[in-house]
Amino acid sequence: MILTLLLLCFLLILLYYYYILCDRKFVQLIDKIPSVPSLPIFGHALILWMPSREDLWKLLHVYTNIYYPIWKLWLGPFAYVSICHPDDLEKVLSTTKHLEKGSVYTLLNPWLGTGLLTSKGTKWHEKRKILTPTFHFNILNQFVEMLIEEGNHMTQSLKNIEGSTVNDLVSFISFHTLNAICETTMGTSLHKMGEFQKQYRQAIYEMGEIILYRLIRPWFVFDTIFALTPMGRKQIKCLKILHEFTEKIIAERKRYHELTEGRYLKNFANGISNIETDDDEMLGVKKKRLAMLDLLISVAQDYGMSDLDIREEVDTFTFENFLSQGHDTVAMGITFAMLLLAEHKDIQECVRKEVNAIMQANDGKLSMSALNNMSYLERCLKESLRLYPSVPYMMRVSSEDVKLQSYLVPSGTTLFLNIYSTHRDPNFWPNPEIFDPDRFLPEKIQNRHSYSYIPFSAGLRNCIGQRFAMLEMKAIIAPLIYNFYLEPIDYLKDVRLKLDIINRPVHPIRLRCIPINHTPSTSFRTI
Repeated sequence: MILTLLLLCFLLILLYYYYILCDRKFVQLIDKIPSVPSLPIFGHALILWMPSREDLWKLLHVYTNIYYPIWKLWLGPFAYVSICHPDDLEKVLSTTKHLEKGSVYTLLNPWLGTGLLTSKGTKWHEKRKILTPTFHFNILNQFVEMLIEEGNHMTQSLKNIEGSTVNDLVSFISFHTLNAICETTMGTSLHKMGEFQKQYRQAIYEMGEIILYRLIRPWFVFDTIFALTPMGRKQIKCLKILHEFTEKIIAERKRYHELTEGRYLKNFANGISNIETDDDEMLGVKKKRLAMLDLLISVAQDYGMSDLDIREEVDTFTFENFLSQGHDTVAMGITFAMLLLAEHKDIQECVRKEVNAIMQANDGKLSMSALNNMSYLERCLKESLRLYPSVPYMMRVSSEDVKLQSYLVPSGTTLFLNIYSTHRDPNFWPNPEIFDPDRFLPEKIQNRHSYSYIPFSAGLRNCIGQRFAMLEMKAIIAPLIYNFYLEPIDYLKDVRLKLDIINRPVHPIRLRCIPINHTPSTSFRTI
């Protein structure tokens, strides 16, 4: 009864806002942009609410094709304008004016607070400045060892699979990518946590579902109303698990640095190259490998960061690398790359030759340098991310009126950046459905529109961890290609996608991995 009354009040406020308070100029400018007919008050909300998420995905791309390159949606009084032309993307992303992200990111606040992903204005600039050194070349060099180890764990897991068939490729890969991100972000391995890691994975999966549930139901945008619903109560339980885990790890790491009198943090601040030169034990405490969390602890005092600030950034790192049901951005990038290589045996063999040659030249050892030298594999990954960008859509809020194509979009509009369609625009990508890694040869890149390919976003708010993500994908795929022949079972032409924060398939995808026999002397090792 209380929930019904609150919803009724919300609808009355919406009605008042729409007819009395809403800026006439705003409505008039938005209404000039093409779209399907909408209902009074609700706009297009019912169109998005009723279909399945697979149908929603189809609907968005049908509208994009019909109204190319720009169209609109009204969700109640909230206007969303979809764009995909590189010229329009450049106008939005290349400026310092439209840095605020869309409403979907406010739904992340209960989990992430105002971390780097969700913050704006001065706070975002400060956080970006603090966190940028985390992804310095020398620091990434230390983390690569952890990524290679996880790639070896995945390879061994594949060898133990009966019949060489992976029945749910995304779930299998994301199991290992979550381990990798927890190890590099928090210095904690989930391998040793037994049953808890299932609880942690489930909490992240459910948070992803909750965010999407609210996104297509604008009447749940208010936390007070949403908290009264069954999904709101589920969110509270999930947040308790996620926050308690992060807080526990932060407390343990801080205690560790207290016991070692901050020795390793001091070395860390003086330069990453000094970290591993000390003895393995100090004051009776076994030395640990440092992680991104340790970086945050080391700068917390200088920048006035509280434990809550640290938790927000750790949770943000985890979220950006791991989304619902284990389907994180890196896992999806690896999944589609493996499927494409499985279907293109000639390209797969070229990757294998490159990996084998680098293996021989480096005495069977993998390192950051070795991964960076895998230029053909990198082109394959870039082409895979063109066809299947892990984050297919982004949002920005216009801070002032902006001219896009032949329409003026007013200030306060949520701009829906359809990256998936941009990457397949035949005006910029000849034969866009064809998998061709040579599109990313230096001479091809030079003459291409710089905003026709943005899998990691662009401009000031581009992905701070894109180099890390590329290294992780290489560190996992290289040993897989070295140790297995990839053969398709489910073909990409039959894979159905659904609307999500990331590019996610409707059903599990199967892949066959046939082991390649190698002598022990040529197996993968880290240096």
